[in-house]
Amino acid sequence: MNRNDRAITGFAMAGHGLVHTYELAVPILVTVWLVEFPVTSATLGSVVAVGYGLFGVGALPAGLLVDRFGSRALVVGCTFGMGLSFLLLGALPGVAGIAVALALWGVAASVYHPAGLTLISKGVEERGAAFAYHGMAGNAGIVAGPFLTAVLLVVADWRVAVAALAVPAFAATAVGLRVEFDETAAVGTGEAAADGGDAPETDIGSLGEFVSASRAVFTAGFLTVFALVMFNGLYYRGMLTFLPGLLSDFLEPLVGTGGLAVGPLSEGPAAREFDRSRYLYAGLLAVGIGGQYVGGRLTDAVEPERALVVALGSLVAIALLFVPASASLPALLAVSAALGFVLFGMQPITQATIAKYSPPERRGLSFGYTYLAIFGVGALGASVTGAVLTYGSPRLLFVVLAGFAAAALALAASLVVRDR
Repeated sequence: MNRNDRAITGFAMAGHGLVHTYELAVPILVTVWLVEFPVTSATLGSVVAVGYGLFGVGALPAGLLVDRFGSRALVVGCTFGMGLSFLLLGALPGVAGIAVALALWGVAASVYHPAGLTLISKGVEERGAAFAYHGMAGNAGIVAGPFLTAVLLVVADWRVAVAALAVPAFAATAVGLRVEFDETAAVGTGEAAADGGDAPETDIGSLGEFVSASRAVFTAGFLTVFALVMFNGLYYRGMLTFLPGLLSDFLEPLVGTGGLAVGPLSEGPAAREFDRSRYLYAGLLAVGIGGQYVGGRLTDAVEPERALVVALGSLVAIALLFVPASASLPALLAVSAALGFVLFGMQPITQATIAKYSPPERRGLSFGYTYLAIFGVGALGASVTGAVLTYGSPRLLFVVLAGFAAAALALAASLVVRDR
């Protein structure tokens, strides 16, 4: 990589890692809030879904803003907004305060993916390496979020813990304002200019232009991809939101209650916070780093639709096997590792599929729409999970999640047939 590539990649890695750090800190905090406040899983799941929903809904307008104002300003605003939201999370009272703070986080975080992915695609010449590092940073954040939150809860009240989590975002904001790079260094004269014409116009200045651009994006193939990633988003959010609590329930009859029972942490409040389930949760997310790497390599070796069929079929099987596997500790560890590997290995495959079925001149708008589906519509997975756990059972929950993955699998199979 040249100097500009390295600067952009590092800048994007920091933003991507922080987005997912905060995203995956929330499920750990949910286990605390269920004890702290007199609310049901259904109610708290709906509160969390507000923030997660805005995380996705904001991606579409963010994509338009990126084309108009560039990526740097939006990524810096994203990191600052996330830090501010976690400060407010620790300061505002009650469940209503949690809802307000998470809503602010969702708006701020929604900017990142359209801005960061556009920045890499336009500014980095070694794009493959940049996307690989970018994905690994995201998974590092996915691991860091629950792990750091769990560790902070050992030594501090949850309000102090979330305030401490805000510090890295403010540090990244300060660095982001100072780092120097060229956002469009890899664009050159544009694809159209390479054929002797002018680069396509990407600015959208009116509702009519937005409608016309959207029509150009929503081909039959892209519409199928849009629906596919929506169901995958429902699975992703529904699976991860209450999984720490479910793992705690599964582990209790296998290894007993309490914490790690080591030295000074063998009893007292710290032991209660040092719950094994939180570290199993962080561990399955860590496995996702390997999944990211393998998924990225698969996009170079096979057509992404075929890789999606394999991955989604695996997610169906994992959901159906999770409850039976909870009867044995080795089986529970194995199915948890498989979940982390496949769930996050899906991400580079999904991104490659989106790129294949979207026009290059509308790539930002395309990513905006698909992240609206993944994180916006997908946020309903948290509400569904909470409702099923409140009025149903864990076994029913995993059947519902398998249904989401099965719907996505059918759509992926239709893409394979279409490609033939």
